[in-house]
Amino acid sequence: MTSSIAWGLALALTSSLAFAQTDSGANDGRRWLAGDHHVHSRFSARYTPDPTAPGAPPVPQLGGDGNHTIIQNAEAAQRYGLSWMVSTDHGGPLHARLNAEQAWPELLRARESVPGLILFYGMEFDTPGAEHSSLIIPRSTHEREDLLRIESRYGRRQPWPEDPGRDTEAFMLEALRDIATMDPRPVMVTNHPSRSATSLGEYGEVRPHQLRDWSEITPRVVIGMEGAPGHQADGLFADGRPDPAGSRGIYRRFPTMGGFDQMTARLGGVWDSLLGEGRRWWITATSDSHTHISEGGDDFWPGEYAKTYVMARADGADILDGLREGRVFVTTGDLISGLDMTVTAGDRTATIGGALAGGGEDIVVTLRVRDPRAANAGGRTPSVNHIDLIVGDVTPPGGDRDADTNPTTRVERRFTAADWTVEGEVLTMTHRLPASGGPRYLRVRGTSGTEPEPLVDTPGEDPWSDLWFYGNPVFLTE
Repeated sequence: MTSSIAWGLALALTSSLAFAQTDSGANDGRRWLAGDHHVHSRFSARYTPDPTAPGAPPVPQLGGDGNHTIIQNAEAAQRYGLSWMVSTDHGGPLHARLNAEQAWPELLRARESVPGLILFYGMEFDTPGAEHSSLIIPRSTHEREDLLRIESRYGRRQPWPEDPGRDTEAFMLEALRDIATMDPRPVMVTNHPSRSATSLGEYGEVRPHQLRDWSEITPRVVIGMEGAPGHQADGLFADGRPDPAGSRGIYRRFPTMGGFDQMTARLGGVWDSLLGEGRRWWITATSDSHTHISEGGDDFWPGEYAKTYVMARADGADILDGLREGRVFVTTGDLISGLDMTVTAGDRTATIGGALAGGGEDIVVTLRVRDPRAANAGGRTPSVNHIDLIVGDVTPPGGDRDADTNPTTRVERRFTAADWTVEGEVLTMTHRLPASGGPRYLRVRGTSGTEPEPLVDTPGEDPWSDLWFYGNPVFLTE
C-alpha cells in the first residue's frame, strides 16, 4: 500500500468516527463501526482422498481454499479501517474437529495480536437445502463449544459418509429451531443468495420462500442476506487489467448488478417483496476473502473494497444487536463513510432499522451522508452522483411464498448536488411525505455513476468505477 493511500484510509476512518460522534448522545454512545462477516483463512481446507486408507474420510489440506492465517486477515481488516470481523471458514467431512482443534486456537492468538479489532468466531455454514450462510457465534466462554455443536449436528458437509438427509429444507428448519434455543443466540446471514441463479428472477439454490421460512422460524437468528457479495476482484488481473473471463462476485450464470446481488439490486424485487410484507430483513456487504488478487486470487482484503457499517458501541454484543436490529448500511469502494437517515413525525423520530408510528403529521426525512475526500484503497476519490429515497407499501403477505416483486416500490425522490447542502464532507438533504400514505418503508441508495438503476455487470468490469451504497429501511406504521 502506498503512503498516500494509507493516509487516505486513516483520514476516511477519522472522518467517519467524527461524523458518528456528532450524534453520540442521541445514539446512546453508538457510532458507525465498519466490519466484515465473511472471511476465510487457511482452515477453509480442500479435501483429498487418503490413498493409504480406501473408504476413510478425505484428508483436509490446509490452505486449499484460503491461504491466509486468521492473524493475517485480522491485521488486514484493521489496516483497511474495520472495527470488527468474523472468521468464517467453510466445512467438509469432519470439519468441526478441525475448527475446534486448530482454527479456534489461532483465532485466540489473533485476538491477542490485533486487540483493537473485535474478532468473532464463526464459520461459513453449509446450509441444508440451500448454499451457504455466515454463522456468527457471540463471544462467550463457550463459543468454541457452541460452534462445535452446530457444525457437528447440522453442517451439510460434516458427515462421513455423506448423509443426504442433511441436505433438505426441513433439516435446515430443524437446525434453526435448535439454534434459537442457544444462549447467547448466534446470528446468521444468507451468503451470495443469487450466485446460482440462471437469469433475472430465475433462482437457483436459494429461493424466496426459503428466506421467508427462515425469517419466520428464527427472526432473531437469520437476519438477512449479503446485498453485495465478495469476490469483487474476479474481473481483474493482479496488475489491475480487466480479465474478460472474470465476473464480479464470481456470478457466472447471471451477473451482479452494480456489484450487488439481484435480490437486493432490482428495484421492487426480492428484497422489496420481503420488506413490503413488513419483514425485518436486512442486507450486508462482505469480502468473502479467500486469496488476495495480488496473489492470483479473486478477492480483496477484508474492508479493502466492501464494508458493512453497524451503529453500535465498540462491544461485541452491541455489534450483534445492531445487526439483528438492522442498524446497518453498506458501501463499496468507500463511496461513503457515514449515513444517517432520520425520519420524523411531530415529536417522534426513527432511524435506520427502526419504526415510526403515524399520528396525522407529515413525515420529514433528513439524510446526512459523509462523502469522504480521501482516496480509497483503489487510489480513487469517488464522489456521490445521486441518492435515491425509495418508498414501498407494506401489505399483508399473499399466498405465493416465492413472490419476488413489490409493484408499489418506487423512487420517491432522486437527490443530486442541486438538492443537498455541503458542509465539509457531509451532504444534507430533506424530503417531506404526506401523513396519509398508509404503512410503508423507506430506504436509501446512492451511486458514483449516472445510471438511474444498477446495470448488469459485464465480464472484466472494473469494480472501482461502479460504486453503490444502500441503507437498511425505516418502517412507517399506523
